Amino acid sequence: MANMTPPDAAPDFLSRAGWAGARIEPLAGDASFRRYFRVFEGDRCAVLMDAPPPHEDPRPFIAIARHLTDAGFAAPAILAEDLSAGLVLLEDFGDARMREMVDAGDVEEGATYAATVALLADLHRHPAAPVPPYSREVLHREAALFTEWYCPAVGLSVDAEGYVAAWDAAFDRIDDVTPVTVLRDYHAENIMLRDGLTGHARLGLLDFQDALAGHPAYDLVSMLQDARRDVPEMVETAMLVEYQKLANPGPGFLDSYAILGAQRNAKIVGIFTRLWKRDGKPRYLDFLPRVWTYLERDLAHPALAEVAAWFDANVPADRRGGYLKDTA
Repeated sequence: MANMTPPDAAPDFLSRAGWAGARIEPLAGDASFRRYFRVFEGDRCAVLMDAPPPHEDPRPFIAIARHLTDAGFAAPAILAEDLSAGLVLLEDFGDARMREMVDAGDVEEGATYAATVALLADLHRHPAAPVPPYSREVLHREAALFTEWYCPAVGLSVDAEGYVAAWDAAFDRIDDVTPVTVLRDYHAENIMLRDGLTGHARLGLLDFQDALAGHPAYDLVSMLQDARRDVPEMVETAMLVEYQKLANPGPGFLDSYAILGAQRNAKIVGIFTRLWKRDGKPRYLDFLPRVWTYLERDLAHPALAEVAAWFDANVPADRRGGYLKDTA
């Protein structure tokens, strides 16, 4: 559990920002060192991001927030910043998070997912933000988290070189497209549904500080193969059709979607294992059966033939799915 005591520098920072004497209440911690607090002063409220250096750098978040806002999307307005202290005061998007609103039936699942897909289709019409490329090197480094963390945790000694070669074969099949802004954590827990607004303004975007310039399928698979929420396969299929209707991607799009889905899910299995093993956060093991379900679905796609063959040769069926959760 993250320590949710406000940072010592917060009162002075808020005073300098015009929020002297504001009440600070814990809001959330996440898988990184970042923490969030809600700040109240009079009838105003805002969100305080604590991104402590040297572990965190809030500058990428600020830059992408301004890029998204300039393009007409709803990223939090930056109200004040102190980069040396890692403190940023943000517009408060409220508490109506997409995940809980859909699960409670307060909004219709299909229509809400369709809105997130329409937002992506529009975002992909804009030039990519000035961020690093989502290169093959990055894709390999992320996929390697599976062999670095998950395989040892389940007692497997695997063919690491063959793993890289299998992914190389798959990455060769990703269609060559103009890079777009890839938010990288675009899913139902990072979308706030803003009351009284419509269109893209209704969807408040969060957690995009790791954005890269890459393939348009990546954020789509992040939303539709959500590690933290079961997305019905029929919803995923319908939303893929919807995106293709809106964006008219090339003929290789579905192959790329499956490849990037498998890469992302293998990465997440590795990251969630690391969060348990290294960082003492066992709750992430609860997500592994769901992520494995997505991964197995992606591996069944013909574009993943070599990767699927590697998994069949190196990861027995009884070491997949909920194995870690059941044995930890």
